[in-house]
Amino acid sequence: MWTRGRAKRQTNNAEQRSPVNRFVRAILGLFAAPRVDMREDYEKVRRFQRQLAVPRVPTNRAVDYEVPSEAGTHHIPVRVFHPKEQTRDDVLVFFHGGGWVIGDVDSYTPTCMNMADLTGAVVVAVDYRLAPEHPFPAGLEDCYQIIRSLLDDPTPVGIENADNIVLIGDSAGANLAAVVSLQLRDEGHRGVSRQILLYPVTYWDHNADTSPFDSVREHGEGLRLTNAEVQAYFELYVPDPNGRKDWNVVPLMARDLKDQPRTLIITAELDLLRDEGEAYGQALRGADNNVHVHRVNGALHGFIALPRLARAVREAYEVINAFLDDEAQTKDPT
Repeated sequence: MWTRGRAKRQTNNAEQRSPVNRFVRAILGLFAAPRVDMREDYEKVRRFQRQLAVPRVPTNRAVDYEVPSEAGTHHIPVRVFHPKEQTRDDVLVFFHGGGWVIGDVDSYTPTCMNMADLTGAVVVAVDYRLAPEHPFPAGLEDCYQIIRSLLDDPTPVGIENADNIVLIGDSAGANLAAVVSLQLRDEGHRGVSRQILLYPVTYWDHNADTSPFDSVREHGEGLRLTNAEVQAYFELYVPDPNGRKDWNVVPLMARDLKDQPRTLIITAELDLLRDEGEAYGQALRGADNNVHVHRVNGALHGFIALPRLARAVREAYEVINAFLDDEAQTKDPT
């Protein structure tokens, strides 16, 4: 039962690389997140994010709901964002990023309002439980319950047709979206027709000495996201090291990737997660899924939260809208 609540076309080849000289890297480093020990400072970061976002949204454009969990132990907050002008019937169900540890619907409200306005679609943002208070699989369970409930009956939030539901997430939220799609298939439940994964976490090893991905070595220090931060997020999300290779945690480890929704993966060139996101696209394509991969050159991790006039944001939404518009998109040959 959903109840009103107070919940707190131009694409590029993904394999194309553009050089980043030392001067440019130094400038970009000025925009890097302050170096903190997320294991100790995650609560401070959460408070800072909320203060930075300062969401001011007209009540007619953002409506809060609360969904009781199946176990009856808690409620899952959901915020529904309406665009200034609705131009499409698609409904984007959004899982926010933040390493499964930080981020919420308040801090992501500006991003979600941009998403609604720039796509012309309703956005449903899920405020899933966070680690370390609620480690794996708590947040994943919340996301799975919400999308399954919407696929069964989307009308409580004003959605008329479940065929129009699109999963979308950024970073850890894209990880959750990918895993939810796999779980829906494994449970024999109706799935979504499309998913959009923005710079997703798909693999477990982010050590520059052992990772199979060059981007971990090239962009793991001094930029928006570091190897050490990703490692801290994993430790908080999945305290048991042996559990971090489970495909429910890192979908690139899944043995069976067949029968997944039509997928758009957008990566950021200057992001240590770049290569694993693109590898997931290749793995999906190898399992005969319809996949398109787009790399935003010059972009840092987390760029979707930038102001809408930022070049990376404009490019990403151009690709997203082309993906949403093209129902008959063929398999990407790249």
